[in-house]
Amino acid sequence: MFDHVKFGVRDYAASKAFFLKALEPLGVGIFSEGPPTYGVELSPKGKASLCLYQTEEKPAHLHLAFAAENRRQVEAFYRAALEAGGKDNGPPGLRPHYHANYYAAFVTGPDGHNIEVVCHEPEA
Repeated sequence: MFDHVKFGVRDYAASKAFFLKALEPLGVGIFSEGPPTYGVELSPKGKASLCLYQTEEKPAHLHLAFAAENRRQVEAFYRAALEAGGKDNGPPGLRPHYHANYYAAFVTGPDGHNIEVVCHEPEA
């Protein structure tokens, strides 16, 4: 849905490692990278990208939601994100208060950002 989102992080290495592992189930990898002050662009096959860069400024908290093709990807993201050091902020499950097929998982990343992966499709 977006072209790219770029935001600063306090611990570039930790955030890069977290997002690479957590988003691997969605096919996300390094698309391009420069020095930490320029950052890294993470993307599935050059599509919309997430860009991180090193900063000493305290970034404001973000809520980033990534689209999953199916519920298995949501579950795989959640496991991978926790293994990468993320904190549980809502395990995989339906969120019917959004809509009947809103299946999502939430974790808090290294800088306190709320990271979500959501599938809007009914169970296969």
